[in-house]
Amino acid sequence: MNNCLKIMKIMLCVLLVASFVGCAGTKTRESTGQYIDDSAITTKVKAAIFAEESLKTLQITVVTFKGVVQLSGFVDSAASVNKAGQVARGVKGVKSVKNDLVVK
Repeated sequence: MNNCLKIMKIMLCVLLVASFVGCAGTKTRESTGQYIDDSAITTKVKAAIFAEESLKTLQITVVTFKGVVQLSGFVDSAASVNKAGQVARGVKGVKSVKNDLVVK
């Protein structure tokens, strides 16, 4: 019975270590916490763009990975490209912005 208890404790420790390692981030994958943070940044950037009257939000896609925001889609003018980049950079938590917006 004592050996069984020791084996169960070891298995539990291995399971806990494996679950923590599974939540860790790599260069190409986000950790669970980073995913949640990036989702919040994406939401804040979308809200900031939506609040900007000169931008058409349905034309702009926002994706965030490890604090780097990527803007893509089509806009009406070069001024809109610049404005969207400025708005995104102004959001707390944004490390940098990749502005891939295209003027149509």
